[in-house]
Formats: sequence, C-alpha cells, structure tokens
Amino acid sequence: MEIKTLPALLIALGITAGGFAPGYYYYQAHMNNRSVTVKGLAEQNVKADLAVWEIKFQSTGTVLADTQKTLETNLSKIQSYLVKQGFSSSEILIGRINTNDLMANPYRDNTKGPRYILTQTVLVRSPQVDTVERSLQGIGSLVSQGVLFDNQEYGSPVAYLFTGLNDIKPAMLQEATENARKAADEFAKSSDARVGKIKRANQGVFSILPREQTPGASESQQINKTVRVVSTVEYYLD
Repeated sequence: MEIKTLPALLIALGITAGGFAPGYYYYQAHMNNRSVTVKGLAEQNVKADLAVWEIKFQSTGTVLADTQKTLETNLSKIQSYLVKQGFSSSEILIGRINTNDLMANPYRDNTKGPRYILTQTVLVRSPQVDTVERSLQGIGSLVSQGVLFDNQEYGSPVAYLFTGLNDIKPAMLQEATENARKAADEFAKSSDARVGKIKRANQGVFSILPREQTPGASESQQINKTVRVVSTVEYYLD
C-alpha cells in the first residue's frame, strides 16, 4: 500500500509545483507590467521674428506704354515709402509685371473702359516685424498719390512667422516631461504605488498658436504667439 502511495504522492507534488510556477511567474510579469500613462503640457509665449508682406498694385489704361509708365511711377513711390520706413533694399523684392489685355476677352464690350491692366508685386521680407506692422497701417497714404492697390486693398495681409522653434524645443520638452512626472506622482499617491523609470515616451507635436485665440484667429496674422507641446510618457509603477 505504501509502495503504491509513493508514486501518487510524487505526482501530486509535481502537479502542485507545476501549478505554482506558472502562477508565480504570471504574477511577477503582471507586477512588472504595472505602468501609468500621463501627459505633460508645456507652453511658451514668443514673438514673430520674420514678416513677409506682399504688396500688390496695378495700373490701367488704353495705351500699353503709358500704362506701364504709370506702373513704374507707382513702384518708385512704394519703394520710397518703404525705404523711409526703415527697410533696406535687400528686404524689398520686386516681382514681375503681369499684363491683362481685356480685348482678348471676346465677351467684353471693347468700346468702354481701359484696355490694359498691369499688376506687379513688391515683397517685403524682414525681421523688423514691428516696422512692418506700422508701415502696413500707413501705406494708405499712397492712395492719395495715385497708387492703385489690387482689389482695392492697401496691400495683402502680412504673414508673421516664428523661426526659432528649434532653439526652444529642448527646454520645452524638459518642462513637459517634468509636468508629466508630477501627474504620474499624483496618480501613484492615490494608488499606493511609486513611480519608476520611463517605459516609453512620445514627445508630441509642437503647435504654434495665436496668442489671442479669438474665433477665426490666424496664427500667421498675429505677431505674438504661443508655442505648445503635449508629451505623452508611460512610467513603470513599483
């Protein structure tokens, strides 16, 4: 009877040990996979450091040579205005002339109005963003001198750009990571755990937003902006 019992006992111990090992390692694996995923926000207010201003103007007439002469005169007036505002010649780029012959339109009544419409563009590309803003507000004074702006506008909208994103990225990523760690610590306190090492991290996408986020606000139309990044970090929990 004892000889028969011994094999059965060994089998029972083997089953017990076999059941314990998978359960133990499953528990350890489950504990090792304990983690928390949090997000960290970082924001920084910046100012545009580059302005791109496209000024479109035109002249109309029935004689092409005279129309072109008027366009050249208006170009000189615009250049003089910009130089007086403080822009250098390297910041003022002159575009080509576009010619529109209205007689080429078969549906137009060629007995009325001018025949030619000449259009040209002056592009101001400058780091003097405040000067551009001031000059844009005063360019309407050229209308009284006979300058005709395209579409009855005093110049196309200015694009205010911020080009220093790479310079502020490291500090902002550090701040976002620190804020994510604070959020993880708060979570750990409530779950009776301790935050460990980083399991994985995603730095997120940097966004440049208008400082004044009113409805329909465009970032490129505002000198003052806000740079934002949201980083996602997963921490081990001990």
